[in-house]
Amino acid sequence: MRIKILVIDDEESICEILKYNLEKEGYEVDTALSAEEALETDLPSYSLFIVDIMMDQLSGFDFAKRLKNNDDVENTPIIFCSALSGEDDTVMGLNIGADDYITKPFKIPEVLARVRSVLRRSHVTRDIAQIRREGRYESDIVFHGLRLNRNRKECVIDGQPLSLSRTEFDLLLFFLTHRNRIYSREEIINEVWDKNVVVTNRTVDTNLTRLRKKLGSYGKHIETRVGFGYGFNETA
Repeated sequence: MRIKILVIDDEESICEILKYNLEKEGYEVDTALSAEEALETDLPSYSLFIVDIMMDQLSGFDFAKRLKNNDDVENTPIIFCSALSGEDDTVMGLNIGADDYITKPFKIPEVLARVRSVLRRSHVTRDIAQIRREGRYESDIVFHGLRLNRNRKECVIDGQPLSLSRTEFDLLLFFLTHRNRIYSREEIINEVWDKNVVVTNRTVDTNLTRLRKKLGSYGKHIETRVGFGYGFNETA
């Protein structure tokens, strides 16, 4: 399914220019010549709104405020596209909740680049919002500069992303949520690996050796107790 964008501007020529160029990029684009007309559309079907500010009766600012008070579209991104170029106008637009602000006259390559950027960011926001609504959101696990995002399965060390395999991620998650205790290899296997997969003690050792190396200075916190197993020592 193609991404749908709604362009709202009381100048028909602006609507047509944006529609033509956005459709060339592969988007599905509808237009509305007023905020009132836009409000009559199927708003939840759109992934992005590009909105003029100075329109008759209902302004772009007022339209955006209505979106932010509508549970069905409150997280749908908005780009204001306006001849109002003052700093106060830009700040007001962003404070209302817009994701970007383009001033007229605009250059099409800039518009397309900003659209791509906003849509990329919105996917993350929408994913998290959906997780929250479904009650599946889990807070990040943090140890000093080490952070695990359990929802997006991402690891960050001192602000830098760290690439981990699924097994490495699951091992680190287990240790960060079960700190300061030594676990046998058998216990770790039961907690981390799928029950239908045959895992040897050597597999545990190999994965933990690789994980320690990737963690750099944080690797020292994964403690080995010969004859017993492994644990995460906060004070190591």
